[in-house]
Amino acid sequence: MNLPDLEPRLLYRDGLMLVLDKPAGIPVHAGPGGGPNIEQGFDALRFGLPRLPALAHRLDRDTSGCLIIGRHRKALRKLGELFRNGRIGKVYWAIVEGAPGEPEGTIDAPLLKRIGKANWRMDVDPAGQTAVTDWRTLGSAVGRTWLELRPRTGRTHQIRVHCKALGCPIVGDPVYGTPAEGERLLLHARAVTVPLYPSRDPITVEAPPPPHMLAALRACGYAT
Repeated sequence: MNLPDLEPRLLYRDGLMLVLDKPAGIPVHAGPGGGPNIEQGFDALRFGLPRLPALAHRLDRDTSGCLIIGRHRKALRKLGELFRNGRIGKVYWAIVEGAPGEPEGTIDAPLLKRIGKANWRMDVDPAGQTAVTDWRTLGSAVGRTWLELRPRTGRTHQIRVHCKALGCPIVGDPVYGTPAEGERLLLHARAVTVPLYPSRDPITVEAPPPPHMLAALRACGYAT
Protein backbone atom coordinates (compact mmCIF):
# COMPACT_ATOMS: atom_id res chain seq x y z
CA MET A 1 0.00 0.00 0.00
CA ASN A 2 1.36 3.40 -0.98
CA LEU A 3 1.46 6.28 1.49
CA PRO A 4 -1.53 8.59 0.83
CA ASP A 5 -1.43 12.36 1.07
CA LEU A 6 -1.86 12.97 4.80
CA GLU A 7 -3.09 16.57 4.86
CA PRO A 8 -6.57 15.73 3.51
CA ARG A 9 -6.84 13.10 6.25
CA LEU A 10 -6.46 15.63 9.07
CA LEU A 11 -9.46 15.61 11.40
CA TYR A 12 -8.22 18.31 13.80
CA ARG A 13 -5.43 20.89 13.98
CA ASP A 14 -4.40 23.54 16.50
CA GLY A 15 -1.15 24.98 17.82
CA LEU A 16 -0.27 21.88 19.86
CA MET A 17 -1.94 18.86 18.33
CA LEU A 18 -2.99 17.19 15.11
CA VAL A 19 -5.42 14.29 14.87
CA LEU A 20 -5.05 12.19 11.74
CA ASP A 21 -7.45 9.67 10.26
CA LYS A 22 -4.91 6.89 9.86
CA PRO A 23 -5.62 4.48 7.01
CA ALA A 24 -5.54 0.76 7.71
CA GLY A 25 -2.65 -1.23 6.23
CA ILE A 26 0.16 1.26 6.86
CA PRO A 27 2.39 1.20 9.99
CA VAL A 28 2.85 4.42 11.91
CA HIS A 29 6.65 4.14 11.87
CA ALA A 30 9.34 2.25 10.00
CA GLY A 31 9.78 -1.42 10.83
CA PRO A 32 12.67 -3.80 10.15
CA GLY A 33 11.23 -4.62 6.73
CA GLY A 34 11.04 -1.00 5.59
CA GLY A 35 8.20 0.15 3.36
CA PRO A 36 5.80 3.10 3.57
CA ASN A 37 4.89 4.42 7.01
CA ILE A 38 2.91 7.36 8.39
CA GLU A 39 5.96 9.20 9.74
CA GLN A 40 7.30 9.53 6.18
CA GLY A 41 4.51 11.98 5.43
CA PHE A 42 5.07 14.27 8.43
CA ASP A 43 6.90 16.96 6.46
CA ALA A 44 3.55 17.94 4.91
CA LEU A 45 2.14 18.40 8.42
CA ARG A 46 4.64 20.97 9.71
CA PHE A 47 2.45 23.92 8.64
CA GLY A 48 5.29 26.40 8.97
CA LEU A 49 6.94 25.01 12.10
CA PRO A 50 10.71 24.35 11.90
CA ARG A 51 10.56 20.78 13.20
CA LEU A 52 8.56 17.77 12.13
CA PRO A 53 5.61 16.76 14.30
CA ALA A 54 5.85 13.41 16.09
CA LEU A 55 3.63 10.56 17.19
CA ALA A 56 2.03 10.96 20.61
CA HIS A 57 0.95 7.27 20.65
CA ARG A 58 0.68 4.29 18.31
CA LEU A 59 -1.93 2.37 16.35
CA ASP A 60 -1.36 -1.09 14.86
CA ARG A 61 -0.65 -1.33 11.14
CA ASP A 62 -4.10 -2.68 10.32
CA THR A 63 -6.07 -0.43 12.71
CA SER A 64 -7.63 2.69 11.20
CA GLY A 65 -8.79 5.93 12.76
CA CYS A 66 -7.78 8.64 15.22
CA LEU A 67 -4.02 9.05 15.59
CA ILE A 68 -2.78 11.88 17.84
CA ILE A 69 0.34 13.78 16.75
CA GLY A 70 2.21 16.41 18.75
CA ARG A 71 3.35 19.47 16.78
CA HIS A 72 6.48 20.18 18.86
CA ARG A 73 8.37 19.04 21.97
CA LYS A 74 6.31 20.99 24.49
CA ALA A 75 3.11 19.56 23.00
CA LEU A 76 4.52 16.02 23.07
CA ARG A 77 5.45 16.37 26.75
CA LYS A 78 1.93 17.52 27.58
CA LEU A 79 0.28 14.78 25.54
CA GLY A 80 2.63 12.19 27.03
CA GLU A 81 1.64 13.25 30.54
CA LEU A 82 -2.06 13.01 29.66
CA PHE A 83 -1.58 9.51 28.25
CA ARG A 84 0.45 8.36 31.29
CA ASN A 85 -2.24 9.63 33.65
CA GLY A 86 -5.03 7.94 31.70
CA ARG A 87 -6.75 11.23 30.93
CA ILE A 88 -7.14 10.77 27.17
CA GLY A 89 -10.36 8.99 26.30
CA LYS A 90 -10.30 6.50 23.44
CA VAL A 91 -13.24 4.81 21.72
CA TYR A 92 -12.79 1.87 19.35
CA TRP A 93 -15.28 0.10 17.12
CA ALA A 94 -14.78 -3.57 16.31
CA ILE A 95 -16.70 -6.25 14.48
CA VAL A 96 -16.16 -9.49 16.38
CA GLU A 97 -16.95 -13.13 15.82
CA GLY A 98 -19.84 -14.44 17.89
CA ALA A 99 -21.54 -12.47 20.66
CA PRO A 100 -20.73 -11.72 24.30
CA GLY A 101 -22.97 -13.21 26.95
CA GLU A 102 -24.05 -9.77 28.20
CA PRO A 103 -24.86 -6.48 26.42
CA GLU A 104 -22.01 -4.65 28.17
CA GLY A 105 -19.28 -5.13 30.72
CA THR A 106 -15.65 -4.61 31.74
CA ILE A 107 -12.66 -6.82 30.98
CA ASP A 108 -9.98 -6.63 33.69
CA ALA A 109 -7.23 -8.93 32.41
CA PRO A 110 -3.48 -8.22 32.80
CA LEU A 111 -1.37 -8.61 29.67
CA LEU A 112 2.11 -10.09 29.30
CA LYS A 113 4.29 -10.06 26.19
CA ARG A 114 5.54 -13.48 25.09
CA ILE A 115 8.40 -13.68 22.59
CA GLY A 116 8.77 -16.76 20.43
CA LYS A 117 11.46 -17.76 17.95
CA ALA A 118 9.77 -16.11 14.99
CA ASN A 119 7.29 -13.65 16.50
CA TRP A 120 5.68 -12.30 19.63
CA ARG A 121 2.18 -11.89 21.06
CA MET A 122 0.37 -10.57 24.11
CA ASP A 123 -1.36 -13.02 26.46
CA VAL A 124 -3.63 -12.66 29.45
CA ASP A 125 -1.44 -13.46 32.45
CA PRO A 126 -1.72 -12.53 36.16
CA ALA A 127 1.97 -11.58 36.04
CA GLY A 128 1.37 -9.03 33.29
CA GLN A 129 0.59 -5.32 33.32
CA THR A 130 -2.84 -4.12 34.40
CA ALA A 131 -5.21 -3.81 31.43
CA VAL A 132 -8.86 -2.77 31.67
CA THR A 133 -11.39 -2.27 28.87
CA ASP A 134 -15.05 -1.26 29.07
CA TRP A 135 -17.25 -2.54 26.26
CA ARG A 136 -20.85 -2.51 25.05
CA THR A 137 -22.79 -3.98 22.16
CA LEU A 138 -23.95 -1.52 19.48
CA GLY A 139 -25.49 -4.02 17.06
CA SER A 140 -25.35 -7.55 15.73
CA ALA A 141 -25.77 -9.73 12.67
CA VAL A 142 -25.78 -13.48 12.18
CA GLY A 143 -22.62 -14.73 13.86
CA ARG A 144 -21.06 -11.29 14.43
CA THR A 145 -21.34 -8.34 16.83
CA TRP A 146 -20.48 -4.65 16.60
CA LEU A 147 -18.73 -3.59 19.81
CA GLU A 148 -17.76 -0.22 21.23
CA LEU A 149 -14.63 -0.55 23.39
CA ARG A 150 -13.17 2.04 25.74
CA PRO A 151 -9.72 1.08 27.05
CA ARG A 152 -8.82 2.56 30.43
CA THR A 153 -5.19 1.52 29.92
CA GLY A 154 -3.01 1.57 26.81
CA ARG A 155 -1.30 -1.81 26.55
CA THR A 156 -0.03 -3.23 23.27
CA HIS A 157 -2.79 -5.17 21.43
CA GLN A 158 -5.09 -4.58 24.42
CA ILE A 159 -8.35 -4.38 22.46
CA ARG A 160 -7.49 -7.40 20.34
CA VAL A 161 -6.50 -9.64 23.27
CA HIS A 162 -9.42 -8.53 25.42
CA CYS A 163 -11.89 -9.34 22.64
CA LYS A 164 -10.37 -12.80 22.41
CA ALA A 165 -10.63 -13.15 26.21
CA LEU A 166 -14.30 -12.20 25.90
CA GLY A 167 -14.70 -15.19 23.57
CA CYS A 168 -15.21 -12.92 20.57
CA PRO A 169 -12.01 -12.36 18.55
CA ILE A 170 -12.01 -9.45 16.13
CA VAL A 171 -12.88 -10.36 12.57
CA GLY A 172 -9.73 -10.57 10.44
CA ASP A 173 -7.28 -10.73 13.35
CA PRO A 174 -4.38 -12.91 12.15
CA VAL A 175 -2.80 -13.27 15.62
CA TYR A 176 -5.71 -13.62 18.03
CA GLY A 177 -8.40 -14.95 15.70
CA THR A 178 -8.84 -17.22 12.69
CA PRO A 179 -9.49 -14.98 9.67
CA ALA A 180 -10.69 -16.27 6.36
CA GLU A 181 -8.32 -15.84 3.44
CA GLY A 182 -8.08 -12.18 2.43
CA GLU A 183 -10.13 -10.98 5.42
CA ARG A 184 -8.98 -7.66 6.91
CA LEU A 185 -8.88 -6.64 10.57
CA LEU A 186 -12.15 -4.86 11.45
CA LEU A 187 -10.88 -2.54 14.20
CA HIS A 188 -11.24 1.24 14.09
CA ALA A 189 -10.10 3.97 16.48
CA ARG A 190 -13.42 5.80 16.35
CA ALA A 191 -12.78 8.77 18.66
CA VAL A 192 -10.41 10.47 21.07
CA THR A 193 -11.14 12.99 23.81
CA VAL A 194 -8.18 15.13 24.89
CA PRO A 195 -8.29 17.61 27.84
CA LEU A 196 -5.48 19.61 26.26
CA TYR A 197 -6.28 23.09 27.60
CA PRO A 198 -7.14 23.57 31.31
CA SER A 199 -9.48 26.50 30.66
CA ARG A 200 -11.40 24.88 27.78
CA ASP A 201 -13.64 21.87 27.31
CA PRO A 202 -11.88 18.66 26.24
CA ILE A 203 -11.36 18.25 22.50
CA THR A 204 -13.31 15.34 21.02
CA VAL A 205 -12.49 14.14 17.52
CA GLU A 206 -14.21 11.35 15.57
CA ALA A 207 -12.95 9.42 12.55
CA PRO A 208 -15.47 8.09 10.01
CA PRO A 209 -15.52 4.31 9.57
CA PRO A 210 -13.12 3.14 6.85
CA PRO A 211 -14.55 1.76 3.61
CA HIS A 212 -13.45 -1.81 4.34
CA MET A 213 -15.60 -1.90 7.52
CA LEU A 214 -18.78 -0.34 6.17
CA ALA A 215 -20.50 -3.48 4.89
CA ALA A 216 -19.97 -5.33 8.19
CA LEU A 217 -21.07 -2.30 10.23
CA ARG A 218 -24.24 -1.84 8.18
CA ALA A 219 -25.08 -5.52 8.53
CA CYS A 220 -24.92 -4.96 12.31
CA GLY A 221 -27.18 -1.90 12.23
CA TYR A 222 -24.91 1.06 11.44
CA ALA A 223 -27.11 3.46 9.50
CA THR A 224 -24.97 6.50 8.58
